[in-house]
Amino acid sequence: MTTRESPLRSDGGTGARELIYNPLSGSADHTDEIYDYADEYGVSVRETSESGDAIDLARESDADYLGAAGGDGTVHEVVRGLHEADAFDSTVLGIVPTGTGNNFAGNIGVESIADGFEVLADGETRTIDLGIANGRPFVNSAIAGLTANASSETTSEMKDSLGVLAYVVNTVQTATDFDGLPLEIETAAGDDAWSGDAAFILVGNGRRFPVEGRTQADMEDGRFEITVIEDRPTGQLVGEATLRRLLGSDTANITRLESSSLSISVREGDPGTFSLDGEMLSARELDIDVDASALSIRVGDGYEPDPPAIDEQ
Repeated sequence: MTTRESPLRSDGGTGARELIYNPLSGSADHTDEIYDYADEYGVSVRETSESGDAIDLARESDADYLGAAGGDGTVHEVVRGLHEADAFDSTVLGIVPTGTGNNFAGNIGVESIADGFEVLADGETRTIDLGIANGRPFVNSAIAGLTANASSETTSEMKDSLGVLAYVVNTVQTATDFDGLPLEIETAAGDDAWSGDAAFILVGNGRRFPVEGRTQADMEDGRFEITVIEDRPTGQLVGEATLRRLLGSDTANITRLESSSLSISVREGDPGTFSLDGEMLSARELDIDVDASALSIRVGDGYEPDPPAIDEQ
């Protein structure tokens, strides 16, 4: 881990600003731009050098405004560090997107590095929900099934050469020998439940499974948007559930639920692979709860506090 100091500033109570930066994220060529903007905005930069560094740096930070510069995995680690430090009441989070996909950044209306610094400095602060899965926080989504398996097998080399297309390629390749995930799902109310073989499940806090339009879910309603796609024969899965998911259109055999908490059980076989904002967790039982209004975060102009329902997009 390395630190390069830019002069911190306090503008009428805006407080100290710090950025945790993963220099290997995305195309790994953002460093000059990051430090130019850090100097302009008076932000101290601390770099990560390996997985887990962002958790430690966020846990140790005493900044009033803490930015995460990287992809969804870096955001996840920074949020996890703040959670472990019990620092949500004293810290406002900002996102500077330098990763491959940057889904969460897009969901809060931050579209570029320049945009991220501007929003960190002067953007609107909203208080959003947080997901807690087996004690670990996530801000965007918890995913299991086909796309989680494909994500875990997408190497850095593939990301370097193919960018976001690497996830598409691996998802289609994984589909050819994916047997489905035998799941039981129970929600807080108890009357909404699902049981069967799933190709894919997404528990969305900041992210939703779109029919069309944006992927942003309602992050301020104290509820998850849950989408389950049932497993189908491999040929149909590749043709429908996988590719239409990646292209953002609908398909058959979809179940949608909403709940403030749920439990997911893998009925048989090996434990399931769950992706929490891109970070992998192996578990047979996953208990997920909303921590409502837990996280203060800077958002861009494109963020929607009350996004339309999926059938209204």
